Amino acid sequence: MRTGVQAELRELKERMLRLLEEDKEFRYAVAGYLGILEVLKRLDGIEAEQARTREETRRIWEEIASLRKEMAWLREDFNRMQKTIDARLTRVERTLEKLTIDIEEEARSIVAYRLRQMGYEIELKSLQLPELEIDLYGVTGDLCVIGECSVRATPRLLEELKHKYELLRKARPDLLRPKVLLVIYASLALPELVEAAEREGVWVLKATEDYTPCPLKANG
Repeated sequence: MRTGVQAELRELKERMLRLLEEDKEFRYAVAGYLGILEVLKRLDGIEAEQARTREETRRIWEEIASLRKEMAWLREDFNRMQKTIDARLTRVERTLEKLTIDIEEEARSIVAYRLRQMGYEIELKSLQLPELEIDLYGVTGDLCVIGECSVRATPRLLEELKHKYELLRKARPDLLRPKVLLVIYASLALPELVEAAEREGVWVLKATEDYTPCPLKANG
């Protein structure tokens, strides 16, 4: 039985080979069929590749969506942090402004009181000009007081005071008097400032003590 099937198969192959050799149309038909099979195989491969590409694209978009969510959370966190920082800075600015106002008022009162003890009746206020602003300013008789105040005074404040005095001397000499007293009022004066101010004859003080002696002599 098996031998007969094999014989039939051999006969079938031989007939197909003869047809391929002798029948042009059959040969073209078989070639076309084989070509279609190849095309179909390639299409199957392309379809599989497209499926992989779609899956990869889907994963990419999922990652993008996840990143967008994380960025949105970061923006929210940043905005909250920025609001917190802004609020804290506002409180700090208000505190510094209050401290500045308080120490300026304190300085005007204490310096004027100490000068009255020396016999100089003087009213101190701030002086604001287009080119400069001075924390403490006042005149009485032949005396002019020019001063700066700060919670914490460094040598830089002394340099600022001297610079403002020079500007005032050049721009508005009419606001000066023959005697000029330079003053720095500070809750805390650094040692470097105290040493420099004492060398240059600048009075440095706070409410409870003098850091450097006042160069004025008692009046009267």
